[in-house]
Amino acid sequence: MTFEELDLEDEILDGLWDMNFRECTPIQEQAIPLLLEGKDLIGCAQTGTGKTAAYLLPILNDLLIEHDDHEEAIHAVIMVPTRELAQQIDQQVQGFAYYLPVSSVAVYGGSDGMVWEQQKKGIDSAADIVIATPGRLLSYLKLGLIDLSRVTHFVLDEADRMLDMGFVDDIMQVIASIPKQRQTMLFSATMPPKIRALAKQILHEPAEIRLSVSKPNSNITQLACLCYEAQKPALVQHLLKDLKSTEKVIIFASSKIKVKEVARLLKSMKLNVIEMHSDLEQSVREEVMLSFKSGQQNVLVATDIVARGIDIEDITIVINYDVPHDPEDYVHRIGRTARAGEKGSGITFVEEEEQLRFAQIEEFLEKEIDKMPLPEALGEGPEYHPQRFKKKKKSGHRRKRNGNGGGNNKRSGNGNAGGNDKRSGNAGENGGSKNNGRRHAGKNEQRDKGKADNKANADNNADHAAAADKPRHSKNKYRHHHKRKEGSPQES
Repeated sequence: MTFEELDLEDEILDGLWDMNFRECTPIQEQAIPLLLEGKDLIGCAQTGTGKTAAYLLPILNDLLIEHDDHEEAIHAVIMVPTRELAQQIDQQVQGFAYYLPVSSVAVYGGSDGMVWEQQKKGIDSAADIVIATPGRLLSYLKLGLIDLSRVTHFVLDEADRMLDMGFVDDIMQVIASIPKQRQTMLFSATMPPKIRALAKQILHEPAEIRLSVSKPNSNITQLACLCYEAQKPALVQHLLKDLKSTEKVIIFASSKIKVKEVARLLKSMKLNVIEMHSDLEQSVREEVMLSFKSGQQNVLVATDIVARGIDIEDITIVINYDVPHDPEDYVHRIGRTARAGEKGSGITFVEEEEQLRFAQIEEFLEKEIDKMPLPEALGEGPEYHPQRFKKKKKSGHRRKRNGNGGGNNKRSGNGNAGGNDKRSGNAGENGGSKNNGRRHAGKNEQRDKGKADNKANADNNADHAAAADKPRHSKNKYRHHHKRKEGSPQES
């Protein structure tokens, strides 16, 4: 479906044409007609599917139609988890609304006094749309600096991430400050029970759209490289040795310390490297992202701070220097590439101790990710046997016996028999010492899960006890004109 086929005002279509938006993505094709009808909506779609335009365009369309009847006031609030995403959406509003009498302001924390004044000025001038992080918006509300009493459209974008970050109370306080008669939209990459519960509280008879929930874009070539930790630096050097200056790469590392180490390594290769992590001030982060977007620096080494909500369309490779801690992080990391219809690669370094975690990602994706061979110069890497680590974890929670019952029951005598039972695990206990009667009553109660007859059943039940395992569109400057002309299809 083309945007021309949707019931959008000409001024919006002119802006879309100038931005080379022609064909709707699936989420846009399904969501925009529903939102134009005024329905509440739950949208569950993977990153990079065009969901921002899916809710922005209907909001802008409504504001344009009702503009003459509207007072100068805030009519739409879009809540997002991060300042980077707030800035990006604000830029997209400016592009889509180029021919519209509609204004917007991004409101977020972690900024200096000058930015605070700019945000306050935007609010005081009655911006139509406020894009905000929950904490900063709530601060403005408590200070009496913002009036949300005439809001008609409310959006929660990346709702799952906001709940993970602990913003649920802030969100509910903001919602209490806006009219109940409104159109509400909730977008999330995943739909766990807590999101369902939130949606039930704040939406009224919503329509629902689910598209390829939490699965990577099919245009991404996914690869894994089995290696030892010591081989990772040489491996990343090998992958980037022929990198062209026009190709952009993001390398995700698990900690800011590792980000700094990898950045130093790549700078020694004379690559144009820049780093992003939580130690950087907000003004520096903005400079980093501007430098990366503009192509001044084409290699970005970062923590998960940029795993979501950063819309840069020409990233060719994403490298996971470490295996992400959960499948959702993996999806969002590699989702930085292959955006707007382009192709890209997601390569994950999997060292021996990370194999089980990577296998869980494959299980979540319901596919086996191709394993690329190590370069000859690096030597051999480990074999891929994730189940071996799973067995180790399981055996670590059982106390094995030799099967002989009775008061003189001898332990099996192997080194693992006693050491994993949250006891001292000393040689005498592991080497076949006799069981000298009942164990401590408190231990029995924990292992036998409250069974009344601890004395009679202690030895039998101990064989089955198991402890809980604790494994742990921002765009470039557009050319704006009213005249439509033929152009290539939209690649988004």
